[in-house]
Amino acid sequence: MKLTIISGSHRDPSQSMKVAEHIKQTVLAADYCDEAEIFSLAGNPLPLWDQGIWEGDANWKETLKPMQTLFRNSDAFVVISPEWHGQVPAGLKNLFLLCSKAEVGHKPALIVTVSSGDGGAYPVAELRMSSYKNNRLCYIPEQVIVRNVESVLNSDPAKNNPDADGYFRERIAWSLEMLSHYATALTQVRNSGITEHKKFGNGM
Repeated sequence: MKLTIISGSHRDPSQSMKVAEHIKQTVLAADYCDEAEIFSLAGNPLPLWDQGIWEGDANWKETLKPMQTLFRNSDAFVVISPEWHGQVPAGLKNLFLLCSKAEVGHKPALIVTVSSGDGGAYPVAELRMSSYKNNRLCYIPEQVIVRNVESVLNSDPAKNNPDADGYFRERIAWSLEMLSHYATALTQVRNSGITEHKKFGNGM
């Protein structure tokens, strides 16, 4: 399995990136993952969507080529979103406007949200509601909400709440293993050819 971990925070550094690094280390230590790469939106490097993307604009093709290549070669995704004002960051929502089913269609994704307090549920609902329709990304039923993120998943054990840290490490590891099984199953779905339909190119 090749996994792409999308760190959806514009900030640099960010707690989302810390979580992304932990996830990368976790999957690379497991026997079900061959490759793992982080795609970070720190600094919000992708321009906002405009009509040119549908018209074959040369600048758009050049800008999107690295992301498209990475995503097309991926079997599964982890989408990490902080909760900003109860929302998914604008850059992350823009990313899904720039993705098509050619890159992420019918591939599984695990939602991981990050909160400095006891929040984190709103971005889960937002991603499940409005980020997959036409690109056909398949969010698995499991999700992880990393609450009080500053006190868990730190490389320095002294900075971690021992009970919460152990819980999140275990929960993340289990969720990632589940994601790998979805990746195997959905590879068979894509290979069947059923996902390609000229008449029904977009979701309803």
